[in-house]
Amino acid sequence: MTNSSVWLSLRNPAFRRVWIASVVSGVCVSAHETAATWMMNTLTSSKFLISVMATVASLPLFFFTLPAGSLADLVDRKKLVCAMNLWLAFSAGMLAVLGVIGALNPFVILGCVFLIGVGFAFSAPAWSALIPEVVSNDELPSAVTLGGLQLNLCGIIGPAVAALVLSHYGANWIFAANAVCFLLVIGAIAQWQRKERQTRLPLENFFESFVGAIRYVRYAPGIQVVLARNVLFSLFISVIPALLPVIGLKEVLMNSADLGLLFTSVGVGSVCGAIVVIPWARARFSPNALTIFASVLLVIVFLLMAVVRAIPLFMAVAGLAGISWTMAASELWVAGQRAMPPWARGRMNATHIMLSQGGLALGALVWGGSAASLGVKFTLLAAAALLLSSLALAFPLSIDFTGQLNFDPAPPATVYHVMLHAPRPDDGPVAITIDFQIDAVNRARFLELMRAIRLMHLRNGAFSWRLDEDLSECHFFRLEMLVASWSEHLLQHERITKEEHTNFEEAWSLDIRPDGPTVKHFISVNKELLGGKRVDPRGPPPPGHGHPIRQESVNAERLA
Repeated sequence: MTNSSVWLSLRNPAFRRVWIASVVSGVCVSAHETAATWMMNTLTSSKFLISVMATVASLPLFFFTLPAGSLADLVDRKKLVCAMNLWLAFSAGMLAVLGVIGALNPFVILGCVFLIGVGFAFSAPAWSALIPEVVSNDELPSAVTLGGLQLNLCGIIGPAVAALVLSHYGANWIFAANAVCFLLVIGAIAQWQRKERQTRLPLENFFESFVGAIRYVRYAPGIQVVLARNVLFSLFISVIPALLPVIGLKEVLMNSADLGLLFTSVGVGSVCGAIVVIPWARARFSPNALTIFASVLLVIVFLLMAVVRAIPLFMAVAGLAGISWTMAASELWVAGQRAMPPWARGRMNATHIMLSQGGLALGALVWGGSAASLGVKFTLLAAAALLLSSLALAFPLSIDFTGQLNFDPAPPATVYHVMLHAPRPDDGPVAITIDFQIDAVNRARFLELMRAIRLMHLRNGAFSWRLDEDLSECHFFRLEMLVASWSEHLLQHERITKEEHTNFEEAWSLDIRPDGPTVKHFISVNKELLGGKRVDPRGPPPPGHGHPIRQESVNAERLA
């Protein structure tokens, strides 16, 4: 019987060391963020510079998450995580040293915040991929749960620690402690001994991952809906990190201790939302309804932020903000996971994070600029009105469909290709043609199936796809697609899901000929032509094989 205890993974000594070090470091990171915000407040009266800290922290995750995800598959992840924690320790330590010598100014703080964001952007994908190597399959659910618990605990404890230290010792001690704690994480990871060496993939996969991510998003309507909702939510939730400290420091007139407790209140709200509100709401509402409810609660938060100026009540408003943020973000994250096939989940998660952080960065910039030029109250009222209006999009862009998605792979089957010579994995590009002879009464259904098959082939690896109808033979169609290499074409077969397989089988069955559709594969020989040589490693063609006759065709249907 499987042990489902939340604490199961802590029995693993390697994970226990890493998790404890991560909790300690996370507390210091959270305290560091509070201390940096307080230092910015003491160095400038600009509301814009305080609010833009959220933008500067998010920008690295927007720019570098995708390349970081690719890099995590190309290098030793353990070494990459250690290197990035060393970078983070240097960035935090530099802030402490500059503070000691009195060289801090708003732009130095923003620069260090950006450098720390770069470190997190490059370490996050590698860290996520490393944890399943540290724990066993039975321990993995516990490790994931404890990872979420770690973030919530750090969000509560860190700001409270910052409130205490700021009032007695100052921000420089927090910056220094943060640098030391990053070194603590390096020590915990260094003690872990990998059982197997990480696979080294060829450099081309680094660039192909970008193309694959863009291609999948472009031809997967489901993930487009989830990403669109996520970006929209990020634009509005960015009001919280951008303006909550601005209002607290400049209008509620909080001191350093109050600022720490303000961020702690957001963390407490997040924990309450995760433990109490979300389980209750999920039992009663659909995911889309829950996100709408969270958005309405966020509208109320914006209105209260505009009028509440008593410190205890403002802390309660921050707690409500944490609840609404956790409710919507968790549902959108779950919907995103359900809309991603296993083979593309790494790249899609990187895309999800990148767009979320891009929305946070852009939103913080917009709301911070508006607060500085038009006033905080006007900005909050405008954000509330716009968010309420945007809820109309929650119905055509509902995320409820993700609960019915099924990415189970198609039944395993051996793919037989009738050909004279077996291509090498890197041979290509590869052209695949499939000829169909369809009865007139099935034409409409055939074209409907081809629309779904077109998206399937394009998101699973093809970079070109077309369907033509023969002018000389009635209802004769030719599907032609191009794939970068032979290995990429073989991967297309592995990526087909049960639903996609069913669509293709139905299209195949509509062919009226006894032997069914005709499939042919072609390998490009352009390199040989450009080189002026006729060197065929596969050998000469057998007697009787000449050049194919070029047949005129016309585009049958625009299947966009």
